[in-house]
Amino acid sequence: MLEKNPNSVKIVYKNFPLSFHKQAKPAAKAAFAAAKQGKFWQYHDLLYANYSQLSPSKYSQFAKDIGLNMEAFNRVRGSREAQAQINRDVNAARQAGVTGTPAIYVNGHKVSSKNRNIPYIQKLIDAELKKK
Repeated sequence: MLEKNPNSVKIVYKNFPLSFHKQAKPAAKAAFAAAKQGKFWQYHDLLYANYSQLSPSKYSQFAKDIGLNMEAFNRVRGSREAQAQINRDVNAARQAGVTGTPAIYVNGHKVSSKNRNIPYIQKLIDAELKKK
């Protein structure tokens, strides 16, 4: 979708760590720390590719694997700033009616789980672009 719509689509990722997933919040903090070094998506991809093996040592290993400054990564990961951002994301998600993950929205319109496919989402994008 980004390739087809390079000037009109922007992906915004918000954290919504689920309470029953013990590694969700630590993973979100680690991803935030990676984002501060401009490598959110690389880190994100490693988290999701290894979701069943998440642990504090894995977060550090992933950071090393993508070449992050480890001192900065560890400092930010444990910071109040990281926790505050996750809190803001969770509050925004709750206000938008998010109850689980993943949740996808196109210009404020929630995409139902049965319609999470590229053709359907592209139709939504096209409809929104026609409004402009």
